[in-house]
Amino acid sequence: MTPAGGAAGPEDSAEELYDAAPCGFLSTAMDGTVTKVNGTLLDWLGLERDEVVGRKRFADLLTVGGRLYHETHFAPLLGLRGEIGGIALEMRTAAGGRLPVLVSAAVKRNADGEPVLIRTTVFDASDRRAYEEELLRRRTAADEARDLAEAARREAEAARSRSETDRARLADALAVLQQALLPAELPAVPGLDVASYYYTASPDRLGGDFYDLFALGAGRWAFFLGDVSGKGPPAAAVTSLARYTLRAAVFHDSDPVSALTTLNAVLYDRYGVDADPRHCTAVVGVVEPDAARGRTTVRLASGGHPPALVLRAGAPVDGPGRAEYLATPGGMLVGALPDAAFTPATAVLGPGDTLLLYTDGLTEARTDPGRTTLYGEERLRDFAARQASTAPGDVIAAVAALLEKLGDGVDDDTALLALGVPSRPA
Repeated sequence: MTPAGGAAGPEDSAEELYDAAPCGFLSTAMDGTVTKVNGTLLDWLGLERDEVVGRKRFADLLTVGGRLYHETHFAPLLGLRGEIGGIALEMRTAAGGRLPVLVSAAVKRNADGEPVLIRTTVFDASDRRAYEEELLRRRTAADEARDLAEAARREAEAARSRSETDRARLADALAVLQQALLPAELPAVPGLDVASYYYTASPDRLGGDFYDLFALGAGRWAFFLGDVSGKGPPAAAVTSLARYTLRAAVFHDSDPVSALTTLNAVLYDRYGVDADPRHCTAVVGVVEPDAARGRTTVRLASGGHPPALVLRAGAPVDGPGRAEYLATPGGMLVGALPDAAFTPATAVLGPGDTLLLYTDGLTEARTDPGRTTLYGEERLRDFAARQASTAPGDVIAAVAALLEKLGDGVDDDTALLALGVPSRPA
């Protein structure tokens, strides 16, 4: 049938769909002998059809461990239930390699109810295996960071009785550890200006603020910025886990909401049932610079984090629209609940426009002698709107100077990250 108002699409027969499907299909006799197999699975395994059909059983295509699991679990369960799904196995390629797969199978019966063949579907799980291995590596790195942080804490306790020289050495050690939780420097992003700053409220305490910016490929870049609850070594351990989890999650699925959902699951699984639960706020985004049009699209999602601030170069200084918040209502704390919802948002930055991300150390700074009045988001927006330049480096420099001016009123670390489109092509 031709779609209304459109031309006829290309024909796709059932046999073509079977043979070139994005997953593997095969049928076997009840003894396991392969009677039919599609081209996709043959290509994955590097085999020819006449090498398989009528010559091999399904178990022959598996690794030694896969065959053992097939005989002891897969086949008995299939015979008992008549169908089985999502079983992780490994298949052997013609070159001797291993292919991680997820296998589902169902028994076909004749009119008398007798089993006559088995239909099997095979999905390539290589990407999933790599993702799981990456998360495991990142979790190991987080454990190592936690051990370093715990060692720093013990050193801090011992330092209470030491001289000022020893205290200075400890402060240096904590500063080095703090820097290890942040990128050494931001990468150069074609078609985008970037800048960052980390304000340390107390040299004697490890903060839980973090940020990162890295390439995803195909002209896209990912970023995140967040704030872990608490201070000291426990917060540093959560910070390390959050950073590495978000990096792995965004590489696996670049949807910002999906990345936050993964981080939520990891944090809740690790800390949600502890007597001292740990969670964080975070904003995750993907930027796609379009140098030809001189603009950049930003897709982000927020989990309980202060809203991003968009500075528009075309608006008059201190005028309407000069600085506005990008609304992300409803985003929940990350890691506080097993099923948290996160809110997506999109912004398009034109020449000279900048997106400013920050942690709440800035907006929760105390600005009066009685330390009762918060600086707040409204004053930050007004401050940003009055800046003569909206370039990321200038914006970060102005906010950094503001933090220094607020001085002791800032009792929490503050991370800043700004992304902007150059006013003129480089």
